[in-house]
Amino acid sequence: MKILVCISHVPDTTSKINFTDGDTKFDTNGVQFVINPNDEFGLTRAMWFKEKQGATVHVVNVGGPETEPTLRKALAIGADEAIRINTAPTDGFSVAKQLANVIKEGNYDLVIGGRESIDYNGGMVPGMVAKLTGFNFVNTCIGLEVEGTQATAIREMDGGKETLKTSLPLVIGGQKGLVEESDLRIPNMRGIMQARTKPLMVKEAADLTTETASVKFEKPAPKGAVKLVNTAAELVNLLHNEAKVI
Repeated sequence: MKILVCISHVPDTTSKINFTDGDTKFDTNGVQFVINPNDEFGLTRAMWFKEKQGATVHVVNVGGPETEPTLRKALAIGADEAIRINTAPTDGFSVAKQLANVIKEGNYDLVIGGRESIDYNGGMVPGMVAKLTGFNFVNTCIGLEVEGTQATAIREMDGGKETLKTSLPLVIGGQKGLVEESDLRIPNMRGIMQARTKPLMVKEAADLTTETASVKFEKPAPKGAVKLVNTAAELVNLLHNEAKVI
């Protein structure tokens, strides 16, 4: 089985976010970037298929040279090969088109992506990749088993879970539950040394047309001041006369 794991290069959630050029561009100064958490769950599951079933695991990212340390980390975790598509990820559809081209060229059986990235939270790319490639698709996936060309997937849905049986080739949008957080892997020294010699191929973008563009970014409004109350009667009075919610 040949697996491709889609990796997003995203800011660590502890990073302080700022914008430049009139709030039209993200300021990367001082920002630590990591593997998108939903993608990391998928990569860990791919490692299980590699170790238990002899699968080959490649990782791919759409981005500039600054994303290569993230791809090297994926190689250190255990991926066999990395691909960087050399263009900025301007919108979800353009990213999906670039990924679809790599998938078609690579004849992959299983494509694992995160259901969404934690920077834009669009949740669009896995579904669009499935449409562009003609692969079967399971989103919000929290469980996956593959036997031969048949797959059993569990997806999270409102009010519960759904178990689906489908066939390869398959695209999944994975999330927490695909593996447990305790199963996530930290690269060891041996993995880091091996990652230096594993292939990281750079592919030029096949199609640079985009459908959308970011006009402006805006931070959430700061939280208002907190007013402490000492009695229930005072609280009721404030809710009635000041907040006017009761």
